Amino acid sequence: MAQTMTLKEKLAISMQVFALRDAGKDAEADILVKTIPMPPYLAKIWKKHGYLDHFVKDGWNITEVEAAFGQEWINS
Repeated sequence: MAQTMTLKEKLAISMQVFALRDAGKDAEADILVKTIPMPPYLAKIWKKHGYLDHFVKDGWNITEVEAAFGQEWINS
């Protein structure tokens, strides 16, 4: 099982994303932001509206979603 990312780690990555965007490096920021695990509550919202599959296919980190709901829920 993957190790959970701490809030401090998530915030540090977020700050790096902001810095990249400020520097005009949007493509790099887009890649980096996807490494922050999607919160399970947000996955529920995206799934309800039919968009979760898009995030999964686009490479977003869903480790916390998998831990909370399981792979079967994601694929259903």
